[in-house]
Amino acid sequence: MKIIIQKFGGTSVATSGARKEVLNKIIEAKSQGEAPVVVVSAMGRMPSPYATDTLLQFVKEEAGEIEDREYDLLLSCGEIISAVTIATMLQNEGYPAVALTGGQSGIITDSAHKKADLLYGKTEAVKRYLEKEIIPVVAGFQGMTIEGEVTTLGRGGSDTTAAMLGALLDADRIEIFTDVDGIMTADPRVCEQAHIIPAISYNEVFQMADSGAKVIHPRAVEYAMRANIPLVIKNTFSNAEGTYIVQSVKGLTNSEKDTKVITGVAHRLGRIQFTIMENDQEEKDLLECVAEEQISIDLINIFPTYKVFTIDQEDKEKLEKLLQMYHYEYTLLEGCCKVTAIGERMTGVPGVMSRIMKAFHKAGVEVLQTADSLTTIGCLISEVHVSKAITALHQEFNL
Repeated sequence: MKIIIQKFGGTSVATSGARKEVLNKIIEAKSQGEAPVVVVSAMGRMPSPYATDTLLQFVKEEAGEIEDREYDLLLSCGEIISAVTIATMLQNEGYPAVALTGGQSGIITDSAHKKADLLYGKTEAVKRYLEKEIIPVVAGFQGMTIEGEVTTLGRGGSDTTAAMLGALLDADRIEIFTDVDGIMTADPRVCEQAHIIPAISYNEVFQMADSGAKVIHPRAVEYAMRANIPLVIKNTFSNAEGTYIVQSVKGLTNSEKDTKVITGVAHRLGRIQFTIMENDQEEKDLLECVAEEQISIDLINIFPTYKVFTIDQEDKEKLEKLLQMYHYEYTLLEGCCKVTAIGERMTGVPGVMSRIMKAFHKAGVEVLQTADSLTTIGCLISEVHVSKAITALHQEFNL
């Protein structure tokens, strides 16, 4: 039995026409002798009546703030509605199907409401349905505790559900259906030259997601990577090949892919650069205080007399209060963007940073700060230059 996981996002189940395309993808897999396990998100986005944010707004306006337990119970509803709808549509087309909650599919989680993690899988029921050629349609984004409480996996959690089930069922592959043809070399809204990447490694796609690209939930990549199951990003509304996410893209038969040191470029807007002078009267380590306040920092450089790092715009007020409390002198620069070049083939290749700097200089883009790892080079620039910066990298590295 060749099990595949097919996950359909909110836009894929948002309208009657879209849901018919979902059915076509499921039936096509079935006709090819595969055993699909379907995972669905809630229908559409706000103000769609069953979208997650719509449900949240209704209860908050009607009753006020929601406790974490009830929050998870409420948010599980949108995906359950989708699961019942798709399962019923399949039944009406003559294909036996069954709608399942996350818990009924065997996803047993810890009790951390709103951000639960998998404890273990109990997928015997799903396997029984598959053996009877019944298509399980699972409500994504959710699980169940040992005590039977409903939990949710955090935003983007339907991707995680698909990857969890893929690993638990030892699936042949995990297909993530969305409204684009695959993962692109950059955000097409800021770079007209952006195009689909045919294949990308787990590590590269994780770095792209972590660097701001809205490609797939990072936790989903982690589960698939641990189980070494290929992920495929595909379009519900086209027959495009999509993007395959695999262990490594090194050694691909296409020699051109092998020679490109950069696979893609991601960017994250809304960054603020802080330059903080050392405080001789420091009673407590600054970075420790920042961590205690749950402020995430990035692009950090530490010098004998000062520190430089970036934070997200939303943490500005929190950090400034902290710095003033401990009497730190500091300056800040708002309106920054972190642009990250990503590619596992850059490891050990000399001159990549030099080429990036030259490309930016030629485009008139000032680099404010840099940081690098084995597979990434991140550069802080002004937000106003993001489009020409990413386009310059596309041209320099022939993406």
